[in-house]
Amino acid sequence: MSDEPQRRSPRRTRLYALTDGRTAAAAQTVLTMDTTITAAVAADDAHTGLATEWRAVLAMCAPPGGMAVAEIAARMHMRLTPMTLLLGELADRGLIHHRPPLDGAETTNVHLLMKIRDNLARI
Repeated sequence: MSDEPQRRSPRRTRLYALTDGRTAAAAQTVLTMDTTITAAVAADDAHTGLATEWRAVLAMCAPPGGMAVAEIAARMHMRLTPMTLLLGELADRGLIHHRPPLDGAETTNVHLLMKIRDNLARI
């Protein structure tokens, strides 16, 4: 038996508190796992009363890049459905922007793909 005390994980806010008890996203906010999320405000400029998880999402999704819903969920160690609810709440409050994934036609530009391949080969 070890004399070291067991480390406890940091206390996290309950999901129903983060989403104001909502169990479904608002009809106008459609988020899929590959939707790109970008913060509308800097995490430092956000309201000081925001939950830690909300501020973490804003910091991760700083413009101009943003991040996919699935990646945010993975980094926050949350399941996808609760994460979409949390992001829906942030979108409803105007704290994030969401963009649907690119269409297939937008991602199959052969010349662009060849340019990316050549630049990666140089690295």
